[in-house]
Amino acid sequence: MKTYLAEVLGTFLLVFIGTASVVTGGFGGALPLGQEGIGLAFGIGLIAAAYAIGPISGAHLNPAVTLGAFLAGRLPAKDVVPYWIAQIIGAIIASLALWIIVSGQVGGHTGGFGANGWDEAKWGVSSAFLWELVGTFTFVTVILGVTAQNHSTTFAGLVIGLTLAGLHFAIIPVTGTSLNPARSIGPALFSGSAALSQLWLFIVAPLIGGAIAGVVAKARIFEKE
Repeated sequence: MKTYLAEVLGTFLLVFIGTASVVTGGFGGALPLGQEGIGLAFGIGLIAAAYAIGPISGAHLNPAVTLGAFLAGRLPAKDVVPYWIAQIIGAIIASLALWIIVSGQVGGHTGGFGANGWDEAKWGVSSAFLWELVGTFTFVTVILGVTAQNHSTTFAGLVIGLTLAGLHFAIIPVTGTSLNPARSIGPALFSGSAALSQLWLFIVAPLIGGAIAGVVAKARIFEKE
């Protein structure tokens, strides 16, 4: 139970810090942060969570990472669904907390809650799907690589966070960058029918990307003989 609670807390930190940067400091915010600032916010949120709860649960914070770790032989099957549930709960709590906070805005909050989505007039569903699949494969491959027993380093959390930030720089203009079903589910529940109608892509594509990364890691394709 301690492990699963750590995943709830870690996912809360990632989603709250990341989506808050979109809602209160994003493109239309007071700063504004822009895609580089938002990407760094997600990366920093992940770094914070990784060092805070990594020793307890491994800081997956993401169903795609959990699936990849399982297929790579690093997580027992019995832990997969509980990890997923914990991550989704953490993301929902983060979005609920953000909703409560911004609801106190003078004049009411008229923006979104950091939900993922793509402009169907600009990008086809296949492009959005491939961005999320390839991005998640890249992300999970890095995670499994830097946390492998023979490669593990105290800087793993920093490397992973910076990788997430870099992927945000590339993908934000297309989908808002999910790479994480839990991160998408939480905000979508507070963002209306448009976000919910596109939510399936941000569940399916990252899970496929994470699964491919897990299979590749299991095959040890990128490891020395």
